[in-house]
Amino acid sequence: MKKQLLTPLVGVLAIVLAITLAVGALGIGWVAAQGGNNTTTTLEPLPAGATYTASESELRLASVYNEVIRSVVTITTATRMGGGTGSGFVIDTDGHIVTNNHVVEGAAIIQVTFYDDTIVEAELVGTDPDADLAVIRVDPSAAELRPVTFADSRQVFIGQSVMAIGSPFGEQQAFTLTTGVVSGIDRSLQTQSRYSIPELIQTDAAINPGNSGGPLFDMAGNVIGVNTAILSRSGTGSGVGFAIPSNTVRRIVPYLIEFGRYEHSWLGISGMTLMPAQRSFMELPDSFRGVMVTLVSGQGPAAQAGLRGTNRAINTPLGTLPIGGDIITAINGEPIARMDQLISYLEDKTLPGDTITLTVWRNGQTFDVDVTLAARP
Repeated sequence: MKKQLLTPLVGVLAIVLAITLAVGALGIGWVAAQGGNNTTTTLEPLPAGATYTASESELRLASVYNEVIRSVVTITTATRMGGGTGSGFVIDTDGHIVTNNHVVEGAAIIQVTFYDDTIVEAELVGTDPDADLAVIRVDPSAAELRPVTFADSRQVFIGQSVMAIGSPFGEQQAFTLTTGVVSGIDRSLQTQSRYSIPELIQTDAAINPGNSGGPLFDMAGNVIGVNTAILSRSGTGSGVGFAIPSNTVRRIVPYLIEFGRYEHSWLGISGMTLMPAQRSFMELPDSFRGVMVTLVSGQGPAAQAGLRGTNRAINTPLGTLPIGGDIITAINGEPIARMDQLISYLEDKTLPGDTITLTVWRNGQTFDVDVTLAARP
């Protein structure tokens, strides 16, 4: 049994039935018009309007699509539980293709379809479940390989026009184009591994089942992200979509190709952005910002460095909030105001084995503590 990735695909059966009924109705009319008295009546089709003149922006979009579609692929997998479809894109002439980890996870067979209907099998090269990224590889002599160009995702801005290309209906109706804008940046989503993917790009471009692993392009045809998830009440692309930023892809993929995996830095804490009620109870100034350490993991790096988690809670109109833990206000001298900033710094600027300096507030005192990061367990 095949599955569509991201969310269940709904409404396809209704579409098929509607098309079938419409064709049937037309067929009946044709027989009636031509079946009387063994004569044939030829009817003129309804008139068409003037030839449509495409706008400059439409022509530009079509041109970019026709160029980048050569780099996009449809991915079909077979697993012990059935199968699924997703999307991906070529990144070099050695046959490497980037997609989502959840597209190829558990796959016994991976099949790749290119824009020109070339179909080849692929092998799994490396995966990073925490970032939901994977690299597969095809024989470079078996297909025309057109690598994408990556953009610097730090330059992405809210309101920027984007387009997504993928295969929401599987390999039979592949390479669908949708457009929209960047509707948010620096978003984060928690993965099944409990860790968060930071700095996600949010878009209103429709992302549907089968779009997983496909590229999100700017209007110049550069990849700014990898489509990975949607939040939708209806289970379709009517919600908002999220893409892993290109800079994350550019950083992780070389490790997946070389080593088959990527090791993320691990500090060994759970934390939260300091809330006004916590700040007020602890008699801190309104301008005070930081990350409250709520839990320190066992013998992790933070525990070894002596960091402390919360030890009690207070009741507020917004619910119970923990207090009493260390508050991290900076990392290597860079101010930290939110938990997602701390996660992003660790992801973007550190590797396991690096030693960082945390600025910590505890019981009215501020001090620095060095922490040697480990790999995530």
